[in-house]
Amino acid sequence: MSATLSRSKSFVVLVAAGALTLGLSACSSGGGSSSNAAPAGSATAAAPTSAMPTAGSDATMAADQPFGAACAAVPKDGAGSFSGMAQDPVATAASHNPLLSTLVAAVQQAGLVDTLNSAQNITVFAPTNDAFAKIPKKDLDALLADKAKLTKVLTYHVAPNRLAPTALSGSHTTLEGGEVKVMGSGADFTANGNAKVLCGNVQTSNATVYIVDTVLMPAS
Repeated sequence: MSATLSRSKSFVVLVAAGALTLGLSACSSGGGSSSNAAPAGSATAAAPTSAMPTAGSDATMAADQPFGAACAAVPKDGAGSFSGMAQDPVATAASHNPLLSTLVAAVQQAGLVDTLNSAQNITVFAPTNDAFAKIPKKDLDALLADKAKLTKVLTYHVAPNRLAPTALSGSHTTLEGGEVKVMGSGADFTANGNAKVLCGNVQTSNATVYIVDTVLMPAS
């Protein structure tokens, strides 16, 4: 009887020990899974990060786009398009834009093509053909025939740094030495009080261009 009881107790102890071992193993396995899982709330924290705009997204790029009614006249593709002009230095890029043929001819007449193309990080206020047409023909012919005066006028349209739209408003010293005063904000700017920006923030490989409807004249 005593021997039977002893064997029964031993059997109970072995069963209990086995159960305890299985329980510990299960806890250990569950604990391992928990340690590999993301901390509580990490999925929530990651969501805003993935929703934020990244470089190249529409939200980021919108501020870098050209603006103004005259931008619609720029070709959609080819060397004269915005993407095409961005590949060329400014004098070369302007030569592909039909709105700027008089300006290009004036730059060539003054011998400034290489000067403008080799400059780095400049801003150019580029008068349209209609802007030059506002000048009486006699006066325009005289300007184009006087290389020194023409150079003075053309370099007055160039600032020695790139001006983003957010930095455009204010006074800017030009390569000619005088100052161009720009007023406005958003997509509405005027230079020296009367030259309206028709198409702005146009990028070339070495310049930011603002196409204007009036030729800027430096002080005599």
